[in-house]
Amino acid sequence: MADAKILSPEILLHIAESLNLPSHSLIAVIGLLNEGGTVPFIARYRKEATGNLDEVQIRDIEEKVAYFRDLVSRRETILASILDQGKLTDDLKARIESTFDKSELEDLYLPYRPKRRTKATIARDRGLEPLAQYLWAQQPTGQPLTDYAGTFVNPEREVPTLGDALEGARHIVAETISEDADLRKALRRLMFEEGIIVSKKSLDAVDEQEKFKMYYDYREPVKTIPSHRMLAIRRGETESILYFLIELEPLRATSLLSARILRQPGDWTPHLELAIVDSWKRLLNPSIQGELRLELKKRSDTDAIQVFRDNLHNLLLAAPAGPISVLGIDPGLRTGCKIAVVDETGKFLAHDVLYLHTSKNAASGANDTLAALIAKHNVRAIAIGNGTASRETDTFVRDFLRNHNLNNLNNLFSVTVSESGASVYSASDIARQEFPDLDLTVRGAISIARRLQDPLSELVKVNPKSIGVGQYQHDVDQRQLQQSLETVIESCVNRVGVDLNTSSWTLLRYVAGVTERTALNIVAYRDQHGKFRSRSELAKVTGIGAKTFEQAAGFLRIHDGENPLDRTAVHPESYPIVEQIAKSLNTPIVELIQSPQLLSKVDAKQLSAGVFTISDILEELRKPGRDPRDLFVAPNFSEAVRELADVQPGMVLEGVVTNVTKFGAFVDIGVHQDGLVHISELSNRYIKDPSETVKAGQIVKVKILSADAKTKRIALSMKALMDPAPNNLRPKQPRQLPQLQPSMNEKLAMLSSKWKVS
Repeated sequence: MADAKILSPEILLHIAESLNLPSHSLIAVIGLLNEGGTVPFIARYRKEATGNLDEVQIRDIEEKVAYFRDLVSRRETILASILDQGKLTDDLKARIESTFDKSELEDLYLPYRPKRRTKATIARDRGLEPLAQYLWAQQPTGQPLTDYAGTFVNPEREVPTLGDALEGARHIVAETISEDADLRKALRRLMFEEGIIVSKKSLDAVDEQEKFKMYYDYREPVKTIPSHRMLAIRRGETESILYFLIELEPLRATSLLSARILRQPGDWTPHLELAIVDSWKRLLNPSIQGELRLELKKRSDTDAIQVFRDNLHNLLLAAPAGPISVLGIDPGLRTGCKIAVVDETGKFLAHDVLYLHTSKNAASGANDTLAALIAKHNVRAIAIGNGTASRETDTFVRDFLRNHNLNNLNNLFSVTVSESGASVYSASDIARQEFPDLDLTVRGAISIARRLQDPLSELVKVNPKSIGVGQYQHDVDQRQLQQSLETVIESCVNRVGVDLNTSSWTLLRYVAGVTERTALNIVAYRDQHGKFRSRSELAKVTGIGAKTFEQAAGFLRIHDGENPLDRTAVHPESYPIVEQIAKSLNTPIVELIQSPQLLSKVDAKQLSAGVFTISDILEELRKPGRDPRDLFVAPNFSEAVRELADVQPGMVLEGVVTNVTKFGAFVDIGVHQDGLVHISELSNRYIKDPSETVKAGQIVKVKILSADAKTKRIALSMKALMDPAPNNLRPKQPRQLPQLQPSMNEKLAMLSSKWKVS
């Protein structure tokens, strides 16, 4: 049996064409992945080999290769099964080996798959197979069908009448039709192109909040239904409030089958027509509906997961306030507001409780407590969690800062931050390891403070599904979701880089090539030997061999280390190139980093490295260790709008985008209830996806369209604050001359020398 890891030239060519990538880039990426390369490392440090492919393209290759390895493995199993049955013809083998689609592969295997007892198998057991073959062949023999069918009447074999014989033969024909791969493919396409999703309210279903009212009697074409509506219908079905099916005009399906099956008229025709209707109604329609329902779920899951990925990516790369001392507040009413202070490195310093709402004199004591902590620890910012009582707490803090004139004297500011997942972190093993002697609520306040300093470092401690930026996240494939979100975190962490001497193991574990065990070993080594002085010292850590060092080193930073390049994204393997640059300029490397204007004199052609590598090195030396994230800007909520009752149509407010979905964006305007900017209100031009204009964490200005306190719904618009879109005609594109493409054989020849790429 062939090794599933070895992909044929035909499959490699198919992948290259489907992803619109050069074959040499595809082969290079597959080779690097097989050698243990990680996606961030390959994208950042192997651009010469890949032709400058980005992370998205490399992950697409990774997914495609995994898909086709599964397909090859399944294909070999199927071929072996059919061969064991003695039914593997050259034509069938060729078709199986040439398909690139798993569904088509299973269709080809369907007639040979071990079956449960069906009407057709019963008919075969009764000796009716020759009669079914006669109907299927449609070849006149000079003998009337009734005479021929009569020879199969045999009460001892449970075929008492002529009608029973013909009915049994039709069951065999119906099953034969349902197992024809070409017919199934054509019907699947027909149902996708012309099918209608129809959802209805289930009898006696109770939908108290009428969440699914829109779908009580709803119709939408299969091929255009967006993922969020499909997921909503599926959720309604899961909760036994809705049921849905896919409608297709039966005559369209049976006409398609008749056109392909009926070759010439005869006394067999009426029986074939009955078999066609039976096959569609009893076998094909339920089966293809099931397949299409599954395909719609996969499509919807993929879209929803992509929304989650985009939101998480933007949230993790939100602008950090940076290394400043922060006082975090976890708001509360009856139990008070838990507060915690962390220094500029995130180290926990102190905690207390503010009682703001328990009595008339409570605020006075809270003022004194807050003032003392700010003075003692030189607090530069106050981070307030956006949960229960956050608006009241925010009001108190703003009044406190104003009354004490701290905004101007100390340059102190306050900001509301998302506390989604903070409670999950507080009760986690990670939090218990960090703060074993602290109460859960104090841990939550610490997390809130650290989220302001560096959202990425703190949010990686929380299961991303608890952060609250998903769309129907509990309805999608959980394994696919988790894997997808893990890749987002890995991408963000490596894009920003990680401080080797201050980062927790929870952050280090996402560095390319570093496992959780290795991350713990790094921290243990650091605790025992003190700060790392150079990247090369990593080799002394248990579990870090040459391959792990290669993958991780470029993403780890050491500030004030022995080698100034260790605080940059220049990989240690490229240090000789920097030394070559410094030597050509007759300048020490330290001075080169401090005076990047010197780089304008560098002659890149004289350097011994590829174009992409040199470009990245020079760019990094111009801004060594730069953070790719935006500068921090605090949102400015209106003082006049503190609760939903204060929101009035026509108001223009500033807010923060908290979640982006396929149908619009949710915006926090500071009243405990996010408003929705529908996709139609996001821009003055047509947009297909909200992510084209907004991202999670973005500060935006919105106009209030409506606010309903009863339903707690706020409708917002960004379009209303924009100038009308110019009505310009799209410029005509110059006519492109057709380019000559190499033939299939020529493309395969290009790959023939490397066909064993795994």
